[in-house]
Amino acid sequence: MSTPTDANVTIVGAGPYGLSAAAHLRALGVPFRILGIPMSAWRDHMPNGMFLRSEGFASSLSDPEDHMTIGRYCREHGLEYGDYAVPVPLETFLGYGRWFQRQAVPEVEEVLVSSLRRRPGGFDLTLENGERFTSRRVVVACGPVPFARMPSVLRSLGPERATHTSDHSDLAGFAGRDVAVIGKGQSALETAALLNEAGARTHLLARRLRLHWNPDPVLDRSLNDRIREPIAGLGSGWACWLYSNAPAAFYRLPARSRVRRARHSLGPSGAWWLRGRVEGRVSVHLQSEVVSARPENGGVRLVLAHDDGGSSEIVTDHVIAGTGYRVDVTRLRFISPGLMARLRRRAGAPVLSTDFESSVPGLYFLGLAAANTYGPVCRFVYGARFSARRASRHLLANLAA
Repeated sequence: MSTPTDANVTIVGAGPYGLSAAAHLRALGVPFRILGIPMSAWRDHMPNGMFLRSEGFASSLSDPEDHMTIGRYCREHGLEYGDYAVPVPLETFLGYGRWFQRQAVPEVEEVLVSSLRRRPGGFDLTLENGERFTSRRVVVACGPVPFARMPSVLRSLGPERATHTSDHSDLAGFAGRDVAVIGKGQSALETAALLNEAGARTHLLARRLRLHWNPDPVLDRSLNDRIREPIAGLGSGWACWLYSNAPAAFYRLPARSRVRRARHSLGPSGAWWLRGRVEGRVSVHLQSEVVSARPENGGVRLVLAHDDGGSSEIVTDHVIAGTGYRVDVTRLRFISPGLMARLRRRAGAPVLSTDFESSVPGLYFLGLAAANTYGPVCRFVYGARFSARRASRHLLANLAA
């Protein structure tokens, strides 16, 4: 699908969005190269023992015929699976992702991009192995890891004392240590549970009055319940249904509203299956904000401000920020300064067209970087199907023009 020296389309990233886009381009007969380590964000930046928050039916990558689903993979490999109410283990999802890649996108080149520059009629790319080539179009599908959000109060501590949840693929090394986790969403809650189960003394620090949990699934729902609160890829309720199934309509909202909804809709909460692993097992400090963090005796002293105006302190061995991700494309170091200067941005994210094309003709963004444009669906694997279909068809038409 490519030549050694140039390409019609180059996909940067081999996670769910990059692989899905490649599968659709392949089916359309569009020559491409895809660069990256398959599923590396999930393999290297998610902790062993975790489960996906998404339901099984919402956890498939996308091929044009919708044949290579996670359900099919599990059936063929004798693994437990359910479309609904059966949590998907990370190990299963990783195996599925590599199976999908081998079946649908065997062309993946396991090398990273070190430089992307604009040139007349396209782009110049330099790879970490020293290869240089040109590409008429580029699709950036780099995943969320470059956008990990670290609270400013922790940044001076250094990685030996403070890290982000995305820095850990194995939490077993914290056994016997005291660890504070900051956050109130799924990544913070699951990290706290896994730390506790690994034998760490775990504190969860959250600014909220209480933790929020997704309701237990109900398998036998009445017609009235299904109408009142439909099940969708991003959860239950009409808001989730619209975010899941109408990203093109989301695009029509005013820009300021899109940014606000992309960031704050589907607010921080924990999966239903996680609640019993946190409540009564992890030391939870609610209405607590870390206002100061300083090194002390090989660990960290945290000063917490409480909603009632009081304060308290915790001394811990390590702090893990479960504070999610916030898009800032200037953190994509492989994009050259000259190209970055031409890229229109809003709230840190690229301004995109109805077909995922940025203000730089021929440069596309998929995944989390597109959430401000198409909504919360781009924060989840479920959004790969819409994104891959829309972007691949536009690339085909664009290249033919």
